[in-house]
Amino acid sequence: MKTMKLFAALALLAATPVFASGTNKKPNTKAEAVSLNPDQLQWGAAPPNLPKGAQLAVLQGDPSKKAPFVMRLKMPAGYKIAPHWHSADEEVTVLSGTFVLHMGDTMDAPGATLEAGGFHFLPAKMHHAAEAKEETIVQVNGMGPFDIHYLNPAEDPSKQAAE
Repeated sequence: MKTMKLFAALALLAATPVFASGTNKKPNTKAEAVSLNPDQLQWGAAPPNLPKGAQLAVLQGDPSKKAPFVMRLKMPAGYKIAPHWHSADEEVTVLSGTFVLHMGDTMDAPGATLEAGGFHFLPAKMHHAAEAKEETIVQVNGMGPFDIHYLNPAEDPSKQAAE
C-alpha cells in the first residue's frame, strides 16, 4: 500500500497503472484515518521516470487515481530531476536536507532554495527542475493522477533505460 512505483512512461500511462503496490496490500483508495511514524514508512526504489538513486514512500491515497495523495521522495546528495511539468498542482514540503526548485526551462533557471520546513506550491503545468544539495526528503501532496512530463523527452530516464 505504501510503497508504489511512480511516473510510468507516458506511452505506458494509459495501459498500465502509474503506481504498482510494492506490498501484498491493496492501495488505499477509500478515505480513512492514517497514522504513521517514520519507522513505519515502506520505502522502495523510485520509478523509472525518475533518475536512479531516489526512494519513494506513499503515505496516503493512490497517486495513480483521481484522488488526493501524500508521498515522500528521498534523494541522495547531488540528485537532479531535469526540467519538467505536472498536469495537476503539487505542494512540496522539505522534511530534511536542502532542496532547490529551478523555476523555468533549465537547471540554471532562477529558483528557490528550501531548507527543512520549507514549502513550495507549484501550479499545474509550471515548468521547473529540482535538485537535492545533500540527502533530502520532500513530501508531495496533490491530486492524482500524478505524472511528470519532461520538457526534453530525451531526459526522461524511463526512455533512456528502454534504449
